[in-house]
Amino acid sequence: MHDHQLLILFALLIFAFGLVSRIAERNSVTGPMVFMTVGILGSSLALGFMHATPDMGPVKLVAELALILVLFIDATMIDRGVFSGSSRKIPIRLLLIGLPLTMIFGTLLGVWIFDDVSIWAIVLMALILSPTDAALGQAVVKSEGVPVHVRQTISVESGLNDGIALPPLLIVMALLGAEAGDHEGAWLGFVIKQVTLGPVVGLAVGFIGGKLMQIMADKGWTEETFQRLSALPIAILAFAFAESVEGNGFIAAFVAGLGFTAGITSQHVRHQVQEFGETEGVQLILVVFLIFGLVMVPIMAPYWGVREVIYALASLTILRMLPVAISLIGAKLDWQTIAFIGWFGPRGIASVLYLLMAVAAIGMEGFEQVMSVIVLTVMISVYAHGISATPLSNWYGRHASDEMESAADPQ
Repeated sequence: MHDHQLLILFALLIFAFGLVSRIAERNSVTGPMVFMTVGILGSSLALGFMHATPDMGPVKLVAELALILVLFIDATMIDRGVFSGSSRKIPIRLLLIGLPLTMIFGTLLGVWIFDDVSIWAIVLMALILSPTDAALGQAVVKSEGVPVHVRQTISVESGLNDGIALPPLLIVMALLGAEAGDHEGAWLGFVIKQVTLGPVVGLAVGFIGGKLMQIMADKGWTEETFQRLSALPIAILAFAFAESVEGNGFIAAFVAGLGFTAGITSQHVRHQVQEFGETEGVQLILVVFLIFGLVMVPIMAPYWGVREVIYALASLTILRMLPVAISLIGAKLDWQTIAFIGWFGPRGIASVLYLLMAVAAIGMEGFEQVMSVIVLTVMISVYAHGISATPLSNWYGRHASDEMESAADPQ
């Protein structure tokens, strides 16, 4: 498939879906669902009128840009107020208890089911499938019926867990690379550089960029359009500078987002930056799902069997919901709230991008089985969480409303 054909398809899809986006949202049809489905239909699994591979230039470029931007914007979206009130305990519990438990339980189940697979490959799979993606259930975070603190919890968790999962993921990829002969004998030094220089460079680039943006905005020298556009160049600069000194560019992009918002004191300027991620940045995410359906699904589908299906379903249910339930013990939440938060831990853009990053770093040969599980899990999640977001939000909204009425009227 020629590069321009993929570009034409994406442009047509963006325009066509935009025309009916409100109707689609009302009927539980999400953008990721549509773009992934079109990719699958166009691949060799169905109509076969498109062909692409993970190592194609546009595929790698879009994947890298999307991951850089997602990590940067996720960091800028962190609301410090969420961690200063009484509601801070819930997202902190999910991130510091629930996320590690998800990784551990995922590894243990993987070792039991895939007894013929390398332990580090299983750990890689568990780590890639640990971050969540609130964007796959937009109806949840937008629903006015769902209590604000629950929506914030889901958003904050998904915004932070991909950044938290990245350092151990890099370490495991370095170990797998060392086993394959890359960085042999020097993998520890390589990892140390990656996880130390990356944050240092990212923080410096982000903070300086944020300070400069705030100073110029105060002087009235910066138009709002370019305030919005500042997200991408700062994220790219952090990535490029970190990579040039052997730090990890993706960690740098995430930390740059933290530094950028630290350097900006104006809520209005910060909002303009975040708007980029919520509008222009969405286009990159959608094209990633198109590439996912077009490239990764047909490559990995032949490896799907009973074991892969069992693990994928477990990843979206027990491996997510049990750690959430354990982490929220003593949080004084009813079982409906715990189940709602547990279910809406979709596997989406972070898992896809980390998978593409792993493919670029260590290749697919010898890792087809675990990578096929990741692809299957994400594919099921896109449909299951997209379809269930609206009806379950309505159900939980009614439950929360009834609970508030009961609390107000003890009789």
